[in-house]
Amino acid sequence: MSKEYLEKIKNAVINGDKETSVNSATEALLEGVKAYSILHEGLIAGADAVGQRFETGEIFLPELMRTGNALKAAIRVIAPQLKEEYLSGEAVQEETGVVVIATIQTDLHDIGKNIISSMFTASGFDVFDMGVDVPVMDIINKAREVNADIIACSALLTTSLPYMGDLITLMIDMGIRDQYIVMVGGAPVTPRFASDIGSDGWATNPIQAIQLARDLILSKKLNNGSEE
Repeated sequence: MSKEYLEKIKNAVINGDKETSVNSATEALLEGVKAYSILHEGLIAGADAVGQRFETGEIFLPELMRTGNALKAAIRVIAPQLKEEYLSGEAVQEETGVVVIATIQTDLHDIGKNIISSMFTASGFDVFDMGVDVPVMDIINKAREVNADIIACSALLTTSLPYMGDLITLMIDMGIRDQYIVMVGGAPVTPRFASDIGSDGWATNPIQAIQLARDLILSKKLNNGSEE
């Protein structure tokens, strides 16, 4: 039965059917399907399929936006249960903090950003999601306002990638680069690119991103402790 729900959720995301994604996610939870399974085997599986179709030109921005809306709505449904499941796991550590996350300016895509944002929340981080097409100075101002530990930026358009470098360059010019961990992600982002622009990390999937964030926060705490 759980496989049927997960397949229905996956197809709802692929079809950009917000109502079905919400209803199916709600029904699945009521039937005892784990939120973690709904996220990974339903929502992320559907998002991955849509991402592949977008890259090959089978679908375009309107379809991608509908998928994003369906995904975001379903994530809101499972978020409380996802957080409860994740925080009760033995692997959960205490290395959490405040995250400011955004899709970088000139890019309107938010599927990947929404998934990572939900995983940060489920993992016990305090998350400030700024949405899409966010100017780099706005991101910095928000990070300063909320005393963020991590700034996380995503992009799907290769033409938007330079703004990630601009973000870090601006932080250096302002003398605040060392105050924040900067993580970058998105389909066109590579380890080489992440390193070249001076970011602190990049991951291939949401689980790795959360673990990387914890490792970076722990490392920063240890380094700060050794300097005192």
